[in-house]
Parts: sequence; structure tokens; C-alpha cells
Amino acid sequence: MSKQDYMNTSVQEPPLDYSFRSIHVIQDLLSEEPRTGLRPLRHSKSGKTLTQSLRLNNNVLNELRDFNHVISQLLEYPEHLAWIDLSFNDLTSIDPVLTTLFNLSVLYLHGNSIHRLGEVNKLAILPRLRSLTLHGNPIEEEKGYRQYVLCTLPRITTFDFSGITKADRTTAEVWKRMNIKPKKVWIKQNAL
Repeated sequence: MSKQDYMNTSVQEPPLDYSFRSIHVIQDLLSEEPRTGLRPLRHSKSGKTLTQSLRLNNNVLNELRDFNHVISQLLEYPEHLAWIDLSFNDLTSIDPVLTTLFNLSVLYLHGNSIHRLGEVNKLAILPRLRSLTLHGNPIEEEKGYRQYVLCTLPRITTFDFSGITKADRTTAEVWKRMNIKPKKVWIKQNAL
């Protein structure tokens, strides 16, 4: 199958599903059998899975060390990974490895242990991210949680399974003007 054929069909492929497997570390994916769904997974000639979706929800992951290495052994085109469900794990931060997945459009991180609202800043680099979940994390209790996320990630269209309205954007912009100080630009007097 050519890369172009893959791109046309893989979005419709079922996810590679390792949910509810008590996985502690990403390397365990290599020895664990994925769950089977109603539709069978398709594989390339090399035996790797043809999909752009990965379910790792409801496990006990607390980090994503070696994620890219492991995923490259499982997926034929790991660079096209577009949908990841990491909900209901023990993640305390947004791992920088997620920021290397430039085709990522859906990311579920709800039900983890992310404490710092600033972790969301890491995701701003993802050009295709459109849907994100973070509810059920300690950051949800932070004042201005929703507004902060909407200001930081202006391209998302769905947040915590709710569509983002024009009113949400307006509220977020007002909140930003009232709560986030603009960065000062220092100009050397000699440069003038």
C-alpha cells in the first residue's frame, strides 16, 4: 500500500487499542496484545498496524518514555498519528513527546493527575490540534482554567467534549486581558 493510499484510508481504520491493560510503561505495548474491536486491524506487509489512532486509556501510565521508539515499531506511519486517548492514567504532566506529533488533532488527557495549568502551553506548537480533554485533572480547579486553555490553544474547536462558541472565545479574550500581563520588550537605549 502506498503512503497516499494509506493517508486516504487510515483515518477510517479502527484504533490500535491498548485500553484497560494495566500498562505501567510504554515498552509494555510491545509484549501486550491489543484489544480486538468489531472491525479487524489492518497491517502493512512489514506487519505494522495501519491506523492513525491509538487508545492507551484506563491504564497506569505515569510517563511516556520511549513513546516514539515504541510507536514506530507498532505503526507503519507513526508520523501520521492523529488521535490519542491517554485518559484515566497517572500522568502528572504533558509529556514533550506529544509535541512532536504534528498531525495530532485529537488528544484525550482527562482523568489524569496534571497539576500545573502551564503544562497546556506545550501543546500550542501542535498546528492541527482541534480537540482536547483535560477535565478530571487537578488543573480543572484552577481559576480561569477554561479561559486559559482557550487563549493558549486558539485553534481548538472542542474542549472537554464541548464545542467552543464565539461567546467562549470572547470570554477567554476578556479574561486574558484582565489576567495575563503582556511580555515586556526591552529595548537597549543605545540601539535607538
